[in-house]
Amino acid sequence: MNDLSLHILDVAQNAVAAGAGKITVSVCDEKGGVRRIEVCDDGCGMSAEMLARVTSPFATGRQSRRVGLGVPLFKLAAELTGGYLRVESEQGKGTRLTAVLMTGHIDCPPLGDMGGTMALLIGQNPGIRFVYRRRAARGAFRFDTDALRQELSDVPPGCFEVQTFISAFINDNEKELVEVHQ
Repeated sequence: MNDLSLHILDVAQNAVAAGAGKITVSVCDEKGGVRRIEVCDDGCGMSAEMLARVTSPFATGRQSRRVGLGVPLFKLAAELTGGYLRVESEQGKGTRLTAVLMTGHIDCPPLGDMGGTMALLIGQNPGIRFVYRRRAARGAFRFDTDALRQELSDVPPGCFEVQTFISAFINDNEKELVEVHQ
């Protein structure tokens, strides 16, 4: 995958498949060139056996295929930068995936189009609450679909205008954090 937003999309789709009602995506640029990405959900969680194998390409919870490359590729992307990937999960309570990447490393992929990624997730899954949190050295913002639903009332989040707004809002805030704080 060319950028981190595609890895995040894949992990969030796993959370959707796990029956999550709330999915939180956090991207935090920390001191020392560390980027911490967390995707947390309140879905069905994983058994201890599945959790032990989740980073293997031959482990998947899907019935339609026998291979699952999303988490192993995300782990590889993190490790190539000198970082790591950790997955915590408990059946009936949900899952937390944490990836730590060193942004100064030549192999660190760019973050990518987080606005488009979140707009796609929200538009395709209108019944799920999504929270996107982004933090850099001296700035942060948060996007929450609960606040969006209150403002929109009867307008579906999948309509073109709403999708365009979500994408632009997130990408404009991302751009401001990068321009102001780098």
